[in-house]
Amino acid sequence: MVQKEVYRSLGLTDSEYERIEKLLEREPSPTELAMFSVEWSEHCGYSRSKALLKKLPREGRHPVLVGEDAGGIVVDDFAVIFKMESHNHPSQIDPVNGAATGIGGAARDILSVGARPVASLDSLRFGPLTEPFNKGLFSGAVQGFKSYSSVINLPNIGGEVYFEDAYEGNCLVNAMCIGVCKKSNIARGRASGPGNIMIYAGSPTGKDGIGGCSVLASSEFGAEEKEERPSVPAGDPSVEKGLIGATLEALQTGHVVGLKDMGAAGLTCSTSEMAAGGGVGMDIDLSKVPLREADMQPFEIMLSESQERELLCVKAGKEDEIIGIFKKWGVDAVPIGKVTGGNLLKIRHKGELVVEIKADDITESPTYKLPSREPDYINELRKLDLSKVEVPKNLGDVLLKLLASPNIASRSYVYGEKSEMTQENIVVPPGSDAAVLGLEGTDKGIAAAADCNGRYCFVNPHLGAMIAVSEAARNVVCVGGDPAGLTDCLNFGNPDKPERFWEFKSSVEGIIEACKFLKIPVISGNVSFYNESPKGPIYPTPAIGMIGVVEDTGKVSSLSFKNEGDVIILLGENKEELGASEYLKVIHNMVKGDAPSLDLKKEKAVQSACLEAIQQGLLSSAHDCSDGGLAVALAECCVSGDKKIGAEVKFGSKIRADALLFGESQSRIIVSCSPKAQSKIEDIAKKHKAPYQVIGAVGSKKLKIDDFIELSVDSLHDLWKMAIPKLMGIKEV
Repeated sequence: MVQKEVYRSLGLTDSEYERIEKLLEREPSPTELAMFSVEWSEHCGYSRSKALLKKLPREGRHPVLVGEDAGGIVVDDFAVIFKMESHNHPSQIDPVNGAATGIGGAARDILSVGARPVASLDSLRFGPLTEPFNKGLFSGAVQGFKSYSSVINLPNIGGEVYFEDAYEGNCLVNAMCIGVCKKSNIARGRASGPGNIMIYAGSPTGKDGIGGCSVLASSEFGAEEKEERPSVPAGDPSVEKGLIGATLEALQTGHVVGLKDMGAAGLTCSTSEMAAGGGVGMDIDLSKVPLREADMQPFEIMLSESQERELLCVKAGKEDEIIGIFKKWGVDAVPIGKVTGGNLLKIRHKGELVVEIKADDITESPTYKLPSREPDYINELRKLDLSKVEVPKNLGDVLLKLLASPNIASRSYVYGEKSEMTQENIVVPPGSDAAVLGLEGTDKGIAAAADCNGRYCFVNPHLGAMIAVSEAARNVVCVGGDPAGLTDCLNFGNPDKPERFWEFKSSVEGIIEACKFLKIPVISGNVSFYNESPKGPIYPTPAIGMIGVVEDTGKVSSLSFKNEGDVIILLGENKEELGASEYLKVIHNMVKGDAPSLDLKKEKAVQSACLEAIQQGLLSSAHDCSDGGLAVALAECCVSGDKKIGAEVKFGSKIRADALLFGESQSRIIVSCSPKAQSKIEDIAKKHKAPYQVIGAVGSKKLKIDDFIELSVDSLHDLWKMAIPKLMGIKEV
């Protein structure tokens, strides 16, 4: 009889074990029990989240692809595939390998749909950089991303990074990958055709990462966070590079029926999900699986999360040709079984049948409806009496302090310098609100951005999630992209605690509301629960990766001011809002007040006006106004380009000065244009009913805002550019 402590140690509950016995009509074998534990874990089975996830909108202005390891949209003859996934707990333990295998896994998810990975973004959260341990996590994650991506020629084109006390003890490392293929070449993660051959391709299987998705990713950190944890798999990007090349060539033969990355749960997920997806069975012989260690038990082989591995379903009689392609690329490939009729998944080891499960039984995890309760502190947290918040006398100093905040300063430490971008298809490099990739052989392109303000979601998860979607869309619009689809990475605490599940539920409902209004489908994503440590839970962080379609890459925009004498126009409205702002945190040491208000009609109006102006070639620059408010946004416009250039701005606003300059009201974009184009832009704004205001002109070597701020552009640039490197002990970049 299987003892309770055995299945509970694997993360299974009493009721889940009883369900397994009922499905099998017998006790499970040790290997079967282990397989159920990983497939029914939250990380693989989404048992606690899928009831809500099913409500996410799936249709948009372009045809969508959903239901595979990664999703995408169809743009003319192209399929643009994208996916964001988490590697949080592994990165807290081993940041270099955690981040490296995170981007490697995301790239293989893209590859498994038949697309070549072409670019990456990341969404990162760490504790304050004043602590050496957090510096080590941050630098390790950046190193892991860069070292792996450089080998497989996957440029980092953008993303986001925040540093907050809430991520102390549980960092977030979310990796997003984008791939492109002809829509006719899309592959599926399904097996079919009894008699077809299942081929294992890639690195040998070792004992690394065993139980990672059930133990490491589906429980919160305890005080012993580095003890008794599954090892973090180490990646080999040179194998990944060969795997990518070989797989794409193999797909061109037409002999590959389906394929799937051996990601979380390894062979367990790839065999069971491919069988269930195709409505077939499989007969797999583990004795044929290449191993790094000879003494591995069947459950270890099935659960291993060794990297750079794929499972392919190949037409019978064509396996030698496919294996030859992989060998040409220096990648091992061996047949390990075949497709069978029916729906039984049979796994053998040294002649013994160790698994006999219906594929649907293991892939259809239980669905739970968890209790939800608003935290007691929320109402008090949202209260903010601005009359008790003193307006600083020197607002120029405030701007300098905000530009030096690692939550606002230049992110070039993460994505590298523009000179490091090696791919010719990068039209707008990282450093603007979004990046743009060209689609080969066409005038069209793809804009990409990632966004989420966890502090907003902490004080108001529903509104914060709506803002994350809206701002990610706004970022894409600012470079000339029409928002067309998103992937999300939903990072939350322990869902079995009603207050944490309320944060998750509220955030998902916020995403749904914003996506439905803006007509943006959610085409893929990832849920990461249990992001808690003895220091507390993380801020709820529903990271949004947004993709937009650029109709003409000859008409794109970027955030930096370009020309002396250009007119500066503000699309949107300034409001007296300071809740949950970077200004309150940095200057007043306060996390308080509600997130900024959001009117989706005005949001859409501002986005539409900006997009049309870019598509008509009228704008010199466009920049979303977000963290740090108007003053920070204007400073970034002055210092982020190839040439530093100042501006003189006058608002004449009646709202209090700190709210005007540093408030983070939504639905605002700062644009610049030639004086000749001003009237046309005003007409476009009126057409879309977007609020607008001419606020100044580009020119000089200073940034001057009303009578509040007058600072040299050089001083702004040096502080903004060097803030994070100095915190990391780097003197020059």
